[in-house]
Amino acid sequence: MIRVLIVDDSIFIRTILKDTLSASPGIEIVGSASDGEEGLRMIDELRPDAMTLDIEMPKVSGIELLKRLKGAEYRPKILMLSSLTSKDAEHTRLALSLGADDFMLKPQDIFRVRGLKEELVAKIRHLIEIRPAQKVRSVSDELATHVVLFGSSAGGLQQLDRVLSDLSPEMTAAVVITQHMPEGFTAALAERFNRICPLPVHESENGHLIKKGEVIVCKAGFHSVISSLLTREGKTGGKIVHSTAPPVHAVRPAIDKTFSSAAKTYGRNTLAVVLSGMGNDCGEGAVDVKAAGGTVFVCKEEDCLVYGMARSALKRNSVDKVLPLSDIPREVLKTVRTMEMGNV
Repeated sequence: MIRVLIVDDSIFIRTILKDTLSASPGIEIVGSASDGEEGLRMIDELRPDAMTLDIEMPKVSGIELLKRLKGAEYRPKILMLSSLTSKDAEHTRLALSLGADDFMLKPQDIFRVRGLKEELVAKIRHLIEIRPAQKVRSVSDELATHVVLFGSSAGGLQQLDRVLSDLSPEMTAAVVITQHMPEGFTAALAERFNRICPLPVHESENGHLIKKGEVIVCKAGFHSVISSLLTREGKTGGKIVHSTAPPVHAVRPAIDKTFSSAAKTYGRNTLAVVLSGMGNDCGEGAVDVKAAGGTVFVCKEEDCLVYGMARSALKRNSVDKVLPLSDIPREVLKTVRTMEMGNV
């Protein structure tokens, strides 16, 4: 049984969280607090396994609570709840640096609140199940010759948790993740992924040269276009170019933009993986990856919250394999190694 403490100054949010989590098998709500000061007392008294934590609260804020927990004898797993503001985006990243384990964006209106159940429950379970990774190396100085692309949207964050935590530390390809997310929050997401992935993870930067064995999270608010380059030493590779071109499929970054540009740069050394998400983003990109001689995987429907993006690739006959989520890390490594052998 996962014992959860709720800390939020909104009685409405506390009620929603309590009702949602209490209805889930294996989860027990052991208490709720309306501010950080009360939350600290209840942590000592109740010793919960996990807690949800609001950022803005009276008396003691979520950030201050995290600071006070530094060096504490007992510390539960912590899920931050963040509003869609630039201020909260900054606070969310700070919260992760202070020891919060994950974050979740609050729905923007009352009509969407009830829809958070699956994401909330999944995140609470992930807090308990996923452990910090042991880093095996720092970022390589060598340009990547192969690239693995992940396209993800609604329901994809929990899948990325699973996949990244199980990636082989022997991965030599670069990994580029395009996740649909509000501006300001991909930096926090990259910091979160960096804890659970054995490879180094960071948010994309304009002009960044793509290196072997690194994971790049595309920055929200920009399309991450992968452009070819030739070094003075005559080596070829790719770099990230941030574009403020109009949104595609009403999103920026668009998966299609990253997939298609990567296919032009890496050709048959491109592997694209489509995870959960609604809409048609990634369909055209998958076509371009296949046309360039690359490989496309999609996650099986039973493992996805939403199957729109995967279906858009399947309808275009641009998919090599449909895989269970648990098989994707192994198949990614196997495919990259096959690509490498083909280049020898």
